[in-house]
Amino acid sequence: MPPKRKPAASSSSSTTKEKGKQPAKSRSKLARENDISADEETEIREAFHLFAESGVGGFEDEKEGVLPTKDVRRAMIALNLPPSSPEELSSFLDVLDPDSEGYVPFTPFLQICALKLRNRSDESVAIELEAAYKLFTRGSRGPITVAHLKRVARELKEDVSDQMLQSMILEANGGAGVSRGVGLEDFEGVMRRAGVF
Repeated sequence: MPPKRKPAASSSSSTTKEKGKQPAKSRSKLARENDISADEETEIREAFHLFAESGVGGFEDEKEGVLPTKDVRRAMIALNLPPSSPEELSSFLDVLDPDSEGYVPFTPFLQICALKLRNRSDESVAIELEAAYKLFTRGSRGPITVAHLKRVARELKEDVSDQMLQSMILEANGGAGVSRGVGLEDFEGVMRRAGVF
């Protein structure tokens, strides 16, 4: 019997490996229906599985398991999407477990979390953005400079050349110059393009 041939590597995967980038994750039907990214779906699934139970009577068909209602708040906190009040948590539980069975399947949990992700207030995003910015500037008003990036790289034990750091500054500020640094508005643009906010 002749040896089996190995399939030829597709050009897209070899190109991706050459550039050192990961291929973009495709969104599942559930993620598309709820307008979230594949990464957000993965994070929600991981938080769900932290507390999920499998083999619960009446929920044998749930391949992801089920989340006890007492753990819904904890799972949402793990996602940094805590209910804003006890009333909000109560209304979520009314939607997630209308028959008061004590358990929540994955899909409704994902839907509630996706809703919370989409409805994050502009004010809370601005607060988080400013806090992240101040991590780079060590609490100062900014701008983020090459020295700030060097410090962060050193703390992360990353060896990054000055030229690379300068390129990062120029990329973030639209080529306005290394000495200008990266202001809060430029930082927000970078974070939004990266899908963080």
